[in-house]
Amino acid sequence: MVDEKRLYEDVRYEISDLNTALLIGCYTKSSDLMLCKEHIDELESLADTYGFEVVSKNPCPLRKIEASTYIGKGKIEELQAAADESKADVVIFDDEISPNQQRNLEKIFKRPVIDRTELILEIFSQRAQTREAKLQVELAKSHYQLPRLKRLWTHLSRQVASGKGFLKGAGERQIELDRRMVRDRISRLKNEIEEVRHQRDVQRHARIRSGVPTFAIIGYTNVGKSTLLHALTQAEVLIEDKLFATLDTTTRKFTLPNHQEILLIDTVGFIRKIPHTLVAAFKSTLEEAMYTDILLHLVDINHPLAEEHAESTYEVLKELGAEGKPMITVLNKIDAIENKGIIGRFKLKYPRVVGISALKELGFDDLMRTMMDTIKDLRTVLKLRIPQKEYALVSRLLNEGRLIHQEYEENDILIEIEIPKHLLHKVEPYIIVES
Repeated sequence: MVDEKRLYEDVRYEISDLNTALLIGCYTKSSDLMLCKEHIDELESLADTYGFEVVSKNPCPLRKIEASTYIGKGKIEELQAAADESKADVVIFDDEISPNQQRNLEKIFKRPVIDRTELILEIFSQRAQTREAKLQVELAKSHYQLPRLKRLWTHLSRQVASGKGFLKGAGERQIELDRRMVRDRISRLKNEIEEVRHQRDVQRHARIRSGVPTFAIIGYTNVGKSTLLHALTQAEVLIEDKLFATLDTTTRKFTLPNHQEILLIDTVGFIRKIPHTLVAAFKSTLEEAMYTDILLHLVDINHPLAEEHAESTYEVLKELGAEGKPMITVLNKIDAIENKGIIGRFKLKYPRVVGISALKELGFDDLMRTMMDTIKDLRTVLKLRIPQKEYALVSRLLNEGRLIHQEYEENDILIEIEIPKHLLHKVEPYIIVES
């Protein structure tokens, strides 16, 4: 098997050996041309993040998707000439193309052709640091490679058996071996990721038992999540003006002005058209958004696609089942905003909206107040009468809650306490008055 390589006709290549790129984006309506150009600009940022020099950007009108080549013959000839003229090493499509389309396009362009999904996978592979991230990336790449294996061996011959048609040639035998190897690798990676997930579950349950409120900083890639974490906690995290600068979660303690301790968790950035293989493979990392108490949804308010980026984040949250979590929408880079009308649109659409500048540390007082108010919504004050024999429950309430008053009456403990709402089902039989 040719590991991590591709073949088309008799040419082998590795993506890491390629330097210059021609980009292609498609649109179906003339009114979508500007949006298509903005999407290609984002694809250029992805290419730059990986290390490609973009030599040509091409928005293409698309009447219908061609089954064999995705785009029509006339446009392909025009793009082929552009690729030859610009001496592009690789052609990158903003839309996902099928293995068959990829193979046919490479024959026409006479150079490697990849799509947005493969580029994102390569960026993740390049930037993964921890064992968990590396395992997740390898799993995602294995899922992506499996249906594309047949294109690796089309140059190998087939054998003819007298009177019985074709026998399996070297290429077909190799495909079967490769598929088996990739499936075995997928199975092994899933087992290893499950072990890592178990370790993360243990850590997460310890956090939940501690009763310390947790905030996950989520949002589109490169909106300033790591900058915000550093500004609040002085955490030593990588801050870089590139997409997917960090892939691994970082957790830091922080104390709010009311002396409430919280945990801040920086998560991997979301992106438009996130590959489904990555959503599945990075589930254990993105699960931090599911098991946290409150989401801090950071939005780069100055980006021309700020509203689309916010919607893309919500789409990923829906896939994770976390869209119902308490959320604060944090509009970043508010100091440089030009179109102030967008703030009003966000406030109409989302319940808690705060404007800040993470880099200049502006608006943090409003952010702190909103965070403290949101924590209050997660907790409730109760008066309870609990039998002394249930002291294990009382001990847990004292550990996770804030005691207001306590006294003893015969065989019962009377307490007034502020507790997290996730403990309500534990104390319902003992409630005297809820205030």
